[in-house]
Amino acid sequence: MTDIRVRFAPSPTGYLHVGGARTAIFNWLYARNVGGKFLVRIEDTDPVRSRGELAQVILDGLAWLGLHSDEEIVYQSDRKDRFVAVAHELVERGRAYYDFTSLEELEALRAASQARGEASFRFKTDLEKVRAAAPGQLASGKPYAVRFAAPNEDIGWDDLVHGPVNYRGEELEDFVLLRSDGSPTYHLSVVCDDHDMRISHVLRGDDHISNTPKQIALYRAMGWDVPRFGHVPLILGPDKKRLSKRTGATSVGEFMEKGFLPQALFNFLTLLGWSPGKGDREIFSRDELVQAFNTDGIQGKSAVFDEAKLEWMNGEHLRLLSESDAVAYMLAHADGANVTPEQMAAAWPLVRDRVRMPRDVFAEQSYLFNDPEEYDPKGVEKHLADATVLGHVAQFVSDLSSVSFDAVSLEAKLRERAESAGLKAAQLIHPVRLALTGKTVSPSLFDMMVALGQDTVLRRLNRLLRQFRTA
Repeated sequence: MTDIRVRFAPSPTGYLHVGGARTAIFNWLYARNVGGKFLVRIEDTDPVRSRGELAQVILDGLAWLGLHSDEEIVYQSDRKDRFVAVAHELVERGRAYYDFTSLEELEALRAASQARGEASFRFKTDLEKVRAAAPGQLASGKPYAVRFAAPNEDIGWDDLVHGPVNYRGEELEDFVLLRSDGSPTYHLSVVCDDHDMRISHVLRGDDHISNTPKQIALYRAMGWDVPRFGHVPLILGPDKKRLSKRTGATSVGEFMEKGFLPQALFNFLTLLGWSPGKGDREIFSRDELVQAFNTDGIQGKSAVFDEAKLEWMNGEHLRLLSESDAVAYMLAHADGANVTPEQMAAAWPLVRDRVRMPRDVFAEQSYLFNDPEEYDPKGVEKHLADATVLGHVAQFVSDLSSVSFDAVSLEAKLRERAESAGLKAAQLIHPVRLALTGKTVSPSLFDMMVALGQDTVLRRLNRLLRQFRTA
């Protein structure tokens, strides 16, 4: 195989998990790094659990991350005839057989295995006996499955992540290829599809590593080239257990709804179990990750998902956007906040250096867009306790009618007013900030006044005066 062809093959039985998204990213990056192809296959052969609408949700999540298939998307449900034909070809080759074992007989075999104290039940049969009885049982119409006759040989491979892996022949069972209802199993479908799609490298989660020897045996039985396999450790939650909803968001859709940038989640997931091996740098563009990616950098240990770090990374990527793109992004995630484009554009320079997520602004700094509904009680007690302060604030309000409304002029005028009243500048700054924000902490007061505009500043200052002069 000279052409590098990789695939991401989700089952539409749930949403796009971040673990699956990371697998897709690793495959996409590898294909882009070596000039190969990235393909997408929807493994929807399970009629009970597969849902068409979830397939679209998965594809939408991939598209949001910028992961588009380089060829037409393959749906396994369209290929059942191919899988059935290969199963019967394996029977003809003597590498599979018709199995007429009933469910009751299977349960009895499993119970006997447990009674013998065996760690797990592995189905094996007397092939000569089964094949001799098959013509008569077929003629009688007795239902059957098709099982693969597992070889009595060790199966190993050089894993792209873990290095040499070996399974002993006695660990392999005769596994089902076609169920008694004629439906194909995962092992048969995935091997047929990967062969027909000319997949050269299979990068997937560690939870598939026990499937690999069975699938290699199938490739060999059909005389097909065996792809290179690599198994990526699973993502853990903060509790060091497999990432689940118990410890937070797990699907790409949830992170979309929370307001994360796709490039931030892409960057974060790439570094979750992969290292470029170049210092401690963590913020990369997509093109930089393509240039740096190689399978040697995939780590053999599970990585822990840290949403706080993802939020930090989101802020870093947000600051890389142009001002117009950043404003548009913030407005798109205003989540019902009453904010105009003009207000957001004015506020952006104030929040740019500290914001990580849209909620940091719309929830915690809502005063940038709406008059405060209340004032911090501790701030009132501390900064308005002296009754004369309100008189000095009123004089500063009068000053604002004749001052140029820029940060330098506003600061100069406030300091001049404080000095003439025998006050420290802070004794005026804090009440003014309280009037404008309702809080005791905010971005630069004078830059904020400019962003809010003269009319808003005067309205809020006068409201504070009315409320506390009559209190």
